[in-house]
Amino acid sequence: MDISILLSLLIGFASLIIAFMLEGGNLGGLLVGTAAMIVFGGTIGAVGVSFPAKELKRIPGIFKTAFSKKESDLVAVIEYFKNLSANTRKNGLLSLEGEFLQNPNMEPFTKQGFQMVVDGVESSNIRNILELKLEGLSERHRDGAAIFEAAGGFAPTMGIIGTVMGLVHVLSNLDDPSSLGPKIAVAFIATLYGVSSANLLWLPIASKLKALNKIELNEKQMVIEGIILIQEGASPNSIVNKLKSFLDNEQLAKMESMEGK
Repeated sequence: MDISILLSLLIGFASLIIAFMLEGGNLGGLLVGTAAMIVFGGTIGAVGVSFPAKELKRIPGIFKTAFSKKESDLVAVIEYFKNLSANTRKNGLLSLEGEFLQNPNMEPFTKQGFQMVVDGVESSNIRNILELKLEGLSERHRDGAAIFEAAGGFAPTMGIIGTVMGLVHVLSNLDDPSSLGPKIAVAFIATLYGVSSANLLWLPIASKLKALNKIELNEKQMVIEGIILIQEGASPNSIVNKLKSFLDNEQLAKMESMEGK
């Protein structure tokens, strides 16, 4: 579990609640069950209509991905391919078979690439196959993010619907003018739920999924290049220099500090 996400959510919602209370508001005034039912139930219903059941079944897994902490150590990936290059230049490409047979935890994408190298598949075909697989993976990730983007679009609208329904109820019962203020305030809670859930929950989750997709794409593109370089018999130093192009400034600094030792 990524604690930073939970902390960010806590700060976001707590800021709204604390600011409301500092203005003299009552915390209980924010808790309106009917408004929550309209906004969250309506949003879930709208999302359910918008996407096929096959995509909706993936939501628990997508949630887990968004809230899990995933580290991408590209420097370690470069070091791995550097060492692997030295080994294959010494023992031949067939030694790669022992590499993935002895490592059952190897990522399937990388394992498939090494298997094709051992099988003698041409480098152009290896690249095409892995890039097609990567595109399919990225497409699934984008589809997952689209679900939460849709929820972020529906939630404010459901909030407005809830507010309108509340105001209709208020205007249909004007016998007690003294109760109009509280009733109108309750009606607007639905809009608050819709806007806040969209901007503090649904849309941020979609953005996080897009960021994770970008990170994974970059890492797997590096893996593809590393596999092709291994097949071509590139030297360890050549592999390091070529794969450095995938690193950001912080990772480059880390790489240079390791090389300087």
